[in-house]
Amino acid sequence: MTAGPRPPRIAAIDALRGLVMLLMLVDHVREFFFLHAQVRDPMDLAVTSPGLAATRLTAHLCAPVFLLLTGLSASLYAGRHGPGAASRFLLTRGLFLIALELTLVNLAWTRSLLPPVLYLQVIWAIGLSMIALAGLIRLPRPALVAVALVVMLGHNLLDGIVLAPDHPGYVAWSILHQRGFIPLPWGVARTSYPVLPWIGVAAAGYALGPWYALEAGARRRRLLALGAAALASFVALRGLNGYGDPTPWRAGADLGASALSFLNLTKYPPSADFLLATLGLGLVLLALLEALPARRLAWLTVFGGAPLFFYLAHLWLLRGLHDLLLALGFGAEGRVSADAPWQLWPIAALLALPLYGACRWMVGVKRRGRHPVLSYL
Repeated sequence: MTAGPRPPRIAAIDALRGLVMLLMLVDHVREFFFLHAQVRDPMDLAVTSPGLAATRLTAHLCAPVFLLLTGLSASLYAGRHGPGAASRFLLTRGLFLIALELTLVNLAWTRSLLPPVLYLQVIWAIGLSMIALAGLIRLPRPALVAVALVVMLGHNLLDGIVLAPDHPGYVAWSILHQRGFIPLPWGVARTSYPVLPWIGVAAAGYALGPWYALEAGARRRRLLALGAAALASFVALRGLNGYGDPTPWRAGADLGASALSFLNLTKYPPSADFLLATLGLGLVLLALLEALPARRLAWLTVFGGAPLFFYLAHLWLLRGLHDLLLALGFGAEGRVSADAPWQLWPIAALLALPLYGACRWMVGVKRRGRHPVLSYL
């Protein structure tokens, strides 16, 4: 079966997606080439250099913005094809992403299809969120908004629920909210991205869909107002140092150290403060990008126009480069490392060049092609 002609894509959405994917590239360069100085969640600022901490903080924008845009794109798809078709697409694509996480993605990270530790990371979380959203979109929009807000801002009330591995609900709870290790026949699975808050983010994105039927100026004003409200709520909630994040911030030796502590938020699972800050900034960026001419966004839309293709391509490019350098005698103890955090940025910039060419080719294939599978890439 073939699909009809694809409607024009919204440049600002693809541009924002492309921007956060480039930030993700920098963070994954860190994972491959700066692993000797691994960061924790939240970071221990006593042992993490300011440069490395700042580099890590920029990546915080990636997952929440991508999940928000996933929900938004699903809503636009439903507007063209109906909720039933959107629900089926979300279900099948979610299952497809989970399969990719368990195979090609983990193979790129670990060099093994059956590694001792199988990491269930962001692609897994996106896949499960899409499956959950396939059911949630049947709710009336006010109910969907309520579910999204309660889940995103209220899930930290569940932080005190910690189940032991021998508890009958341990596996389900580890997938939903508590990072843990799930036994497998050959090792364990690490639930790096507990999925419950991410479901709320995807639902929030879906609820934004009707705004794209508004006049562009009115939509931008709403996006800016919502983003500003989220950022103001983050500053107020974080400033109180109470509910909102499991780790309080502390005044440092100088303004920079205090700012890093204030922004050092919990990502696994994403705290209420984390989501208010990152989604607030994401909404503001989306409004600002909408105000720019499409031609000025063209280079970013290339990366954002084939997001899954970019994700797989950049992982395998990093894996290939790392292992090639290792085989040529660079590095030691099975690891190739940069000398300083600032070097991660030019490395990422250089890698972005071949990725741009590959994504431009894939965007062209998607534009010319009519097979529904192309929409998964």
